[in-house]
Amino acid sequence: MMAKTLFDKVWDAHVVDRIENGPQILYIDKHLIHEVTSPQAFNELKERGIPVAHPEKIIATADHNTPTKDQHLPVKDILSRNQLKQLGENCKEHNITLYNLGHKYNGIVHVIAPELGITQPGLTMVCGDSHTSTHGAFGAIAFGIGTSQVAQVFASQCLLIQKPKSLRVHVNGKLKKGVLPKDVILYIISKLGTNSGTGYFCEYAGNVFEEMSMEGRMTVCNMSIEMGARGGMIAPDETTFEYIKGKEFAPKGIGLEEKITYWKTLKTDEEANFDKEFFLDAEDIAPMLTYGTNPGMGIKINETIPVENNDSFEQSLAYMNFQKGKKLINTPVNFVFIGSCTNSRIEDFRVAANYIKGKQKASNVNAWLVPGSQQVVKQIKEEGLQTIFEEAGFELRQPGCSACLAMNEDKIPEGEYCVSTSNRNFEGRQGQGARTILASPLVAAVTAIEGKIVDITKQLN
Repeated sequence: MMAKTLFDKVWDAHVVDRIENGPQILYIDKHLIHEVTSPQAFNELKERGIPVAHPEKIIATADHNTPTKDQHLPVKDILSRNQLKQLGENCKEHNITLYNLGHKYNGIVHVIAPELGITQPGLTMVCGDSHTSTHGAFGAIAFGIGTSQVAQVFASQCLLIQKPKSLRVHVNGKLKKGVLPKDVILYIISKLGTNSGTGYFCEYAGNVFEEMSMEGRMTVCNMSIEMGARGGMIAPDETTFEYIKGKEFAPKGIGLEEKITYWKTLKTDEEANFDKEFFLDAEDIAPMLTYGTNPGMGIKINETIPVENNDSFEQSLAYMNFQKGKKLINTPVNFVFIGSCTNSRIEDFRVAANYIKGKQKASNVNAWLVPGSQQVVKQIKEEGLQTIFEEAGFELRQPGCSACLAMNEDKIPEGEYCVSTSNRNFEGRQGQGARTILASPLVAAVTAIEGKIVDITKQLN
């Protein structure tokens, strides 16, 4: 038997057919959809008179442009209202399970699937959304697809696709106090670059990932796409199995035991080869911030902005109104956003609440907390975190993608800085002219209390 990577094992188990020296036909176990990228695909099926092949393998949710206030009222924005209405009609017509606004399982697509036990090791999963890579945290092959591919999966439950090359990133050692999984992935991208993963599927290896919670692993895999990779994966282990146990749609009893026996085989063989490998030291990682307009433009919180001379770098700094060779420390910040498919799980809000407890938000800051799902909202209330947030002056909103991509009313005003736990800091991503600084939930919480960026390493030590 030839030695295989984790990615090879899952991929090869799902190949239906191969075209010599060309793409392969890959079977898809789970198809996740939302209101933004599905309508055109449904229309294509309708025009061609093709039924949805396997509606039972599809899960739909409303998340991208849903309001995060007054979700019980009719949606004000006409485009959003029409998209949500269309999703409901399409799912009803094709007998697809939909967790619409108000449903107890509603939330961001990449938050609800793991927390409901839909995401499992060894699966192939797709969604018309680039951050589908999140689900790779379970040892699944998960990636985003375009609208025409969404239609392809609707019609056949398969995808015609070129197999990506393999990449492995090792991080070993002990993380410093206050360094969270978000800092780990921001550090990786800052070191390797936003094109380092292009054409590859990335596996994360080393004790740092093995010691992470599932929430942390999801944060890391979520941002694999930001270094250009098609997706990211972490081998399943006891942490994975414990997380899945008891989830609503997870296997139960003997069925779960049989699954776990198989899941334990899903790890890279010792002799397996990767097309590219990187090795990083955990001790080198610190709390991170981005200073530019792509996620690779990141520095340690107490570092200075690098000095580079090229047009795109200059343009990026001009947009952000930052200067080469300067630190971000003491930059006043008027907006803080804790949410998105990267950092809107219960662990993220526990981290924030732990720091915020007994403190008061700075008067100049608008602090938005947007849980990733109704399940997370429930946990926040049950654990008493809502009281901590409200007493500190933070605004706890209803689930949705929110200010990650500003497709609803949650927009950052032009020229304002927002310290955000989301995944992208592109120009205009959080609103026209908005300036996004990516950070961990801890750095975001500290910024909200201080009203400016501070060196949290000094506080932690």
